[in-house]
Order: sequence, then C-alpha cells, then structure tokens
Amino acid sequence: MKTPRDLPKLLTGLCLALGASVASAATVPEPFRDHDPDSVFRIQYADVDVILGTMVVDVGRSTREVVAPSHSPTGTRVKNNVKRSTAKEGNRFYFEEFEDNDEYRALLHEVRKALEDIPGQIPMSAFSRKEQLAYWLNLYNITLIDELVKIYPEKDLKKELIGRKSILDEKVVTVAGVSLSLNDIQHTILAQNYDNDPMIMYGLFQGVVGGPNIRKQAYTAANVEQSLRANAVDFINSNRGTFSRDGDFEVSTLYEHNDYLFPNFQADLKLHLMAFIEGPERADLQATSKLDPDIDDWSIADVFGTYRNVGGSFSNSHAALMDGVIASQPDGSGGTMVTNASATYGSIMSKTLTPSEFTPEMQDMLRSIHANEDAGRLVREGRVTVEELGTRPGAESDSDTEN
Repeated sequence: MKTPRDLPKLLTGLCLALGASVASAATVPEPFRDHDPDSVFRIQYADVDVILGTMVVDVGRSTREVVAPSHSPTGTRVKNNVKRSTAKEGNRFYFEEFEDNDEYRALLHEVRKALEDIPGQIPMSAFSRKEQLAYWLNLYNITLIDELVKIYPEKDLKKELIGRKSILDEKVVTVAGVSLSLNDIQHTILAQNYDNDPMIMYGLFQGVVGGPNIRKQAYTAANVEQSLRANAVDFINSNRGTFSRDGDFEVSTLYEHNDYLFPNFQADLKLHLMAFIEGPERADLQATSKLDPDIDDWSIADVFGTYRNVGGSFSNSHAALMDGVIASQPDGSGGTMVTNASATYGSIMSKTLTPSEFTPEMQDMLRSIHANEDAGRLVREGRVTVEELGTRPGAESDSDTEN
C-alpha cells in the first residue's frame, strides 16, 4: 500500500515516464534519419579505446553478494554510506583522476569534440545503421563522462540525472549543426531509428553504480550487438537489475524510466528479462505475477566511492592517448582514404592510487574488484574457460543499507 511518504517518488516516476514518452514522440532531425545499408565507411575509436581502457575498472560478473555492514574506523565517527546489495557491482570509472586535473579534462573534451565533428565531415546518412548505433552510444557515453567530471566529487547523482535541471535534458552537444541533449539522442534518435529496441538502453552509461556498465572499449559496428547483449546479461543477472526477496520480485527503476519500451509494462518486461536471466532468480521471475521497479543506486560509479577520503598515496605511471577518430572510405582506385577527424594527439600522465592505511572494508572492496577484473581479463584472453556464476545471497532487507 502506498503512503503519503511515497508521493514524491510516485510523482518523479510519473514525470520521468511522461518525459520519455514526449521525447520519443519528437521527430528525428533530418540529418540523422537516413542510412546506407551498403556503406563502406567505418569509424575507428582509438582515442576512445585508450580512455576507456585506461580509466575503466571491470569488476566482473556479479555474484549477487550483499556487503556486510560497515564499521567506523577506530577514532572516527564517520561511516561509509553504501548500498550494501550493489556496492560491489558495476564497472567503475576513474573520475578521481580528473578532479582538479586540467590536462585530463582538456584531453577528454577534445575526444568528445572530435566525435561531435564527424557528421560535419561525413553525413550520418552515409553510414550503416550499426555504424550509426556505435557512434551514438560512444558520443553519449563520452559526453556524459565529460559532463560528470565537471561536478565531481558529487556523490549522489539522482538530482543531476532526473532532477528538474537534469544534465540529460541540457543541449550539450552539437552534431551536424543540430543542438542535442543526451535525452534527445536516447529517446528520439535511437528510439525511433531502432524501433524502440530495449537492448539499446544497456549501452548508455548513466554514471551511477545502479546503471548499465561502461565498457573498457568503444562500441563499433562489429561489436555493438554482442556488447549490448553482454551488458544486458550482466545487468539483469545482478542486484542492480533484479532482486528476488520474500516472494517479491524487484527490478531496476531503469525500466520504469524507459517504460515506453515496454508498452504492456509487466508482460513485456517479464518476457524481456526471461530472455537473459539465469540462476535461481529465473524460477522466481517465472513464478511472479508482478514486477516491482524499486531498485536504484544513484552513487557515482567512481573507483573508490565513499571510501575515497580514508587515505592513500599517489604513484605515477604513463599511458598514451592515441590519435583521434578515423573514418575510411574508397578513394576511387580500389583503396581507402583515411580522414583524421580528431587532429589531436596527447598523452595522459595517469596517477594510480596506492592503497595505504585503508580501512578493512576498503581493502576488501579493492581485493574484490581486482580479483574480478583479473578473472575477467583471463576469460577475455582465452586462457581460462570457467565463468564465475556466483550464488544468491540470503534475503536481506536493503532498507538498512545506508550504514
């Protein structure tokens, strides 16, 4: 039963649903409507790959582990404010490395502008639908990261993402002379050009722990379908996406915010989830008569999260920021012509935090992240074939997760 205390949440959900529906009904700007199914154009994302490969921490497949309650370190009253069911889930981005670092911020912004400029050199209509999809996902994600580093170390992004002045609603990019918001890209261009395909939302990083993963490499026409499926499997089989508790089946509020993708919300969403869900939750989902969109975690998906101020020292390492976006096309003689769409070459002098005087909770978090990242790397490099599926934790209320 809903109480008056639930009213703000209900109104927020209603506004989000209405906003998404209105955006979806808007018309796709003319430069982004057409495509060439036989296109020979390809976009290479060397610079995006370096940023993501350097700055993204892949935490691996969720084990659905609920983090034990934290305890304040001796001599302090400060407690770590984490959501225990999702604290160890979701890939992380080194937002910390961009704080007060003008060089990093400038390089990130250059990559963003290079992406914006591509359709000004080669019309979007010259690309295939897959190439366009990869482009929009990469532009969306790099732009969002570029916007978030401006407000970091803001920790709770709920107001920034779904508040009245959401950064998703601001006209922050200009593509082929058209000013666009990130919501324009998602709810208008992607929604209409790809027939409201729910898979696309798994490729749109939201900057928060409770959202779909940011990947360690750029999307391309060759990998986009496989990558979106991998993100969907990861999200749905995590506490961020689904959670079965005491006979209730909870799902992420991400689905409620994108409910226009599921016209018959309960039936369509259940069918969608059944295509990917595994483990004991599959039977629970099959048996449930109602999906409750009640899961969220608006914590920014940085590496050290609420632990970041407990101490540490810095050491230097180097990572090259490779050259920009490259578009190739036939040169009329059977070869290809390469266009440098970035015109920028730089280097990132990366700083890597070295654990020092960390609390036991922080040390446990780091061990878990690095262990899962190493296991994921071994799988990707083909040296092992065993996948860690994990087990479902005991039913534990999330209402006491604040401490």
